[in-house]
Amino acid sequence: MLENWVVAPTCLPVVLRRCHACASERFRADGKFRVNAHHKLIDAWLLVLCTTCGETAKLTVFERTNVRSVRPELLARLHDNDLGLATELLQDPVLRRRNRIALDWTDAWRLDTGRSDHLDLDLDREVIDVAVRFAARIPVRPVRLVAEGCGLSRAEVERLIEEGNIVSATRLTGKLSGDFTFTLKR
Repeated sequence: MLENWVVAPTCLPVVLRRCHACASERFRADGKFRVNAHHKLIDAWLLVLCTTCGETAKLTVFERTNVRSVRPELLARLHDNDLGLATELLQDPVLRRRNRIALDWTDAWRLDTGRSDHLDLDLDREVIDVAVRFAARIPVRPVRLVAEGCGLSRAEVERLIEEGNIVSATRLTGKLSGDFTFTLKR
């Protein structure tokens, strides 16, 4: 039987960018936008707050863009301070590159195994097949996911990988942010 696990965000990630006021490097996004129009041109920014001093920084969503080229539903979501839009924009690699930011997903995600307790995984079965799906592009080490989902230590998971008791078509070292499957042999 195939187990389905989901890596889901619990909140917006911390934005890593240097604060010009206090030299901190951590900002918190809360889904607030600023939209400014200049005749036929429009600018939009996602506002982020420094976690140390509370200073506001603006992440450019678009600038000096013709108003007619902005979809009306996007404009409405910007005016409504749509948290879902903030989530989508923070995951956009173009926006991150343009604003020279990185994201810190520490404590901003959870693993949902479909069970109330991760430890009640039936480890008595000979073979356990697991499909891990990412609800958002969250970079996580697969070893950590397997350890948390199966109730094992990371060292135990790494040992099982070396022995060939955990196999996957995807490389299980490093970080992943895309769906993968693995098989645990007992």
